[in-house]
Amino acid sequence: MNSEKEISNLASQIRRDVLRMIHAVQSGHPGAPLGCAEFFAALYLRILKHDPASFKMDGMGEDVFFLSNGHLSAGWYSVLARSGYFDIAELGSFRKLNSRLQGHPATADGLPGVRVASGSLGQGLSVAIGYSLSKKLNKDPYHVYVLMGDGEIQEGQVWEAAIFATAKKVDNLIAVIDYNKKQIDGPLHEVMPLGDLKNKWESFGWQVLETDGNDVKELLAAMEQAKALTGKGKPVMVLMHTIMGKGVDFMEDRHQWHGSPPNDAQLQSALSQLVETIGDY
Repeated sequence: MNSEKEISNLASQIRRDVLRMIHAVQSGHPGAPLGCAEFFAALYLRILKHDPASFKMDGMGEDVFFLSNGHLSAGWYSVLARSGYFDIAELGSFRKLNSRLQGHPATADGLPGVRVASGSLGQGLSVAIGYSLSKKLNKDPYHVYVLMGDGEIQEGQVWEAAIFATAKKVDNLIAVIDYNKKQIDGPLHEVMPLGDLKNKWESFGWQVLETDGNDVKELLAAMEQAKALTGKGKPVMVLMHTIMGKGVDFMEDRHQWHGSPPNDAQLQSALSQLVETIGDY
């Protein structure tokens, strides 16, 4: 079992990867992947039961993860590569012509780890529910996980899916919301306030937990609790409070870094704040 220190180390490396990948092509979304680095690291090192060496599209016989807010792709690609799904050197092809590492994850080129194209916001929860029901029909005891953005859940399809999941007792599903309270145009409370999210999801019949997504110990405890709540007739939601741009002082908690690449000087400043723990690609 990987230690909390190993998870923190990988999170730091994910942040370095994200910044270098986006800087290289001057295109991409750094803010949320930096905020979700601990989640990605914890998910693939500790939480998921998965086998990178025998990736299967149907996901049977293992846990499955879907990234609904596909603009976090740089962070996901980093952890997939460093978990053994494909060669780390391929991170250098991010967002380049003919690359398998598109700006939003896609399936056409067969990138291991990716089971559905994402980035059209609001659709990931529906996909995850479909996979969850498939596991139930096939008597597969493993879990399905999905990550969504807080701005993303302003989409109506999310709430239709939320109703469906409780109606059909989809209790092998663990959904997570990256609750950084920022979206591309500004703070959530200025763009479209979400109100009491915990109460909203509970009123839709979900079991709801809250955690600090940038605290490895607390995050791991919440995700273990979420797993313990599965199989009880209700889907599980984890409201994961994070800081957009976490780890880089001039990016933290600023919506301007939702989709802005760092320049040369900013990259060097950011990398100097992050420990290289595994080795850059």
